[in-house]
Amino acid sequence: AVYAAAFAFPSVSLAADNALGEDFRVYTDEVNKFKIAIPQDWQVGSGEGDGVRSLTAFYPQEASTSNVSIVITNLGADFTRLESFGKVDAFAENLVSGFDRSWQRPPGVAAKLIDCKASNGLYYIEYTLKSPSESRRHLFSVLGVADNGVYNRLYTLTGQFVDEEEEKFGSKIQKAVSSFRLIK
Repeated sequence: AVYAAAFAFPSVSLAADNALGEDFRVYTDEVNKFKIAIPQDWQVGSGEGDGVRSLTAFYPQEASTSNVSIVITNLGADFTRLESFGKVDAFAENLVSGFDRSWQRPPGVAAKLIDCKASNGLYYIEYTLKSPSESRRHLFSVLGVADNGVYNRLYTLTGQFVDEEEEKFGSKIQKAVSSFRLIK
């Protein structure tokens, strides 16, 4: 099946939880200052890393490679805004080209940038990864920078699903990713 037109990162308001429908709930992390709408029946897992990074993942109860995860990384003092990493187009190109190994012999992972935009202080990036002999993986990322009072931190939220799971999880992951918000 040919992948649908580029994901438009629709705006999902978290103000009215009932607007999400019964299939979603709002997950709020008061410590790390973010919120996201996730499917009602999905599990939440988290891990504290080395004091520099933390990870929270949202995933279906059944065995699946589809999930949404957020990695929060402390930044140096010179990274005060997302633009410190460059404009969204250049950032997205560098990110995706960093994964691409399709030029190798034998070919490795093929990475393709589908869309990118900056909106409300966040970068939205859609791309695909295709490893030889594996299914194509669709990824939707949202990046933002915020201050926790001590450090500037980079928030990298990524939702992913493979072609075979697009019908089951694609729209859920897209809705979750597009609902991500940093809170104060």
